[in-house]
Amino acid sequence: MHTVTAWSKTAQADIENSEILLERKILDYTYQFYNTGDSLWIVALMPENGKLAFRAAFAMNSCFEVVNLFDDQDTIVFALDTRLGSYEVRINFPDESSRILHYMTTFKANAALMIPFWPRDIIPLTENGNIENTAGKIHMEQFGSRSGLIFASITKPKTGSFFYFQNLTSLSEYCEATQTESKNTVGGNWPEIGFMLPITDKLPLPAGKTFTISDAYIVLETEIVKETLSICEHFLNNLVKIYKVLQQPRIEYHNWPEIAQNVLSDLSQNKGAWTQKNGIPYLNAYLCDYETPAESMVQLSVLSPYREYEIWNSEKHPLYNDLISGLPAFYDPKINCINRWLPSLADKLDQSEEQKKEMVMDSWYLHHPLMNLARLALHGDKTAEKLLLDSIDYAIKVAHHFKYEWPVFYDMETLEVIKKETAPGAGGEKDVSGAYAHLMLLLFKLTKEKRYLYEAEKAAKKLTELGLNILYQANNTAFAAGALLELYKITNKKLYLEISYTCLSGLFKNIQLYDCRYGFGKNYTNFFSIFPLNDAPYTAAYEELEVYAALSEYFIQATDVEILPSLKTLIPEFIKYAVNRIAYYYPPKLPKEMLSEEVKTGELQADLWVPLEDLYNGWEQSGQVGQEVYGAGMAFGIVPRQYIKIDEDFLIFIDYPHQFTKRGKSITIRLDGDIEMTCNLKIIKLSKSKIDFKVSQDNEMLSPYRKTAKMHEYKISGQGLIKIQL
Repeated sequence: MHTVTAWSKTAQADIENSEILLERKILDYTYQFYNTGDSLWIVALMPENGKLAFRAAFAMNSCFEVVNLFDDQDTIVFALDTRLGSYEVRINFPDESSRILHYMTTFKANAALMIPFWPRDIIPLTENGNIENTAGKIHMEQFGSRSGLIFASITKPKTGSFFYFQNLTSLSEYCEATQTESKNTVGGNWPEIGFMLPITDKLPLPAGKTFTISDAYIVLETEIVKETLSICEHFLNNLVKIYKVLQQPRIEYHNWPEIAQNVLSDLSQNKGAWTQKNGIPYLNAYLCDYETPAESMVQLSVLSPYREYEIWNSEKHPLYNDLISGLPAFYDPKINCINRWLPSLADKLDQSEEQKKEMVMDSWYLHHPLMNLARLALHGDKTAEKLLLDSIDYAIKVAHHFKYEWPVFYDMETLEVIKKETAPGAGGEKDVSGAYAHLMLLLFKLTKEKRYLYEAEKAAKKLTELGLNILYQANNTAFAAGALLELYKITNKKLYLEISYTCLSGLFKNIQLYDCRYGFGKNYTNFFSIFPLNDAPYTAAYEELEVYAALSEYFIQATDVEILPSLKTLIPEFIKYAVNRIAYYYPPKLPKEMLSEEVKTGELQADLWVPLEDLYNGWEQSGQVGQEVYGAGMAFGIVPRQYIKIDEDFLIFIDYPHQFTKRGKSITIRLDGDIEMTCNLKIIKLSKSKIDFKVSQDNEMLSPYRKTAKMHEYKISGQGLIKIQL
């Protein structure tokens, strides 16, 4: 039996003792509306006699009077008065084929009010009225600033499942006025779950102004989901159903080729980005952090995307040679592998953190530089190939020692575990086995040696034991998803494809699917952000870039695979918003007042095109950790994925993942997303030539929705063949 509060103990009796104000039947579901005095309830009657109640409005220390009820079959509107103010509850069913219930509640106070309490808005009902005797399983819920959602199954009585989504964008004005936050607002303890309006402890809610205090979407299902694959599929499918009826923020175009040149110039010329040893330059991890030794991961995190950009741009720059020339010095003969820290500078480690000690390895750091060496080797770099092949046997030895289950920290010489778990009972860095599989597949592609394929499979199978708890670090989980898709294509074992869905569910659970328009968050768009860790309080530049790149590759590799339809919506839409959004990690794009005055590592230079590590929404300033030099490759990674060079005169920009073929000045672009969604295509002039292109999609001629002398812009469907011809 669960313990409940007074606001829930009598809720069912209050509903049963009240008259039905209105009843609406949608397919095989019935919705009843009740005024119980202090609450307006929407009760959903499920096909198997299950009941679920949603508190659409709460009167606080007062009672509701229904002053008007409007119903035109499309929309139901309740106008409610209390002694404290007036409410409006607007209910509609935006997609009846999906049985989506939507209610939006607004409130206008008669006097400025402090709101110290608010009850959750979801309660399961029973035949005997004892909601404390119900049971349910919460599969996913909001943490921190992530999407305001809860996905759960009601197991006693056996009612079914529901997906609840609170559109927290709508809460922004409330949060701005009261200096509150929308984080951790959706969750709770069974049986009192759902959304709780942020309580006010700084500023009162002003009088005389209407604020949205709830904007909820609900998908009801009769199935009780239990197995990991079923939970993931239902989660992704329901997320798409809600996504398609949400009002999504506008897309802002950023000139990424220009940003890339700004980054290249600042990175090359700013001495705060560099240190030297034996006359060889190395990138610092953070701007002006000269105390921490150079790291192999940092050099390669910039070098790998820069190589892609260099190939795309067909221009050489000293940056590549500067970075590649320093890599051999990271090779450590004590372990026959490249080390995290430059061995000749290891005596500078101050031991201020667990990993800032010689020969201490954070598990994912071993594989990350090796992945980038493999990518460079696949581009033909012989220095990278030698370092990779000289190091890979050590990585395999470590995998065998830990039986493909990596701890957090270990000693690189003795393999002694220094820190086993991320938290008590939570296990180690779980998704490292997926990152390791990705590394092995890169080796298999490079060498064609079957032992690497065997290693990839051994590591991938470890992920099957983790259920929904794969994600440790988002970029590694994204690499894992791609490796699993690739293994499926090689082996035709469907298990690998299914585990890739689990990885992707972990990623999409860890996103912010709303736009924070209060505090410092209103200075940039943060819709569809992804957090680097399950419990991270901010989004991080480098991890976001890698998730973006990995999901771009996943989607292109899935062209000939019948993946879940929901992924054909979510992945391209994530890419579209990532390209729109992550330019704001560069401080010149932000107002200076939102930048932190205190920096944990190094210095912060507001006019420099080196990204902040940390972007907060809401009331916290960003850049508290520092400017991460190793994230400077963002622009280098985006340009070759989203821009197509026609010649020296024109570029094509498209913000969906795509494949293209080019014949002279004729381009054919293939999109494999959701036909109901749209993306943006731009033809950009680089010279004095006139833009005179014919653009068609699936043989239908398209006209630009906006034309200037320098750019023609098109809205195109997310699926189909686009032809562009001069």
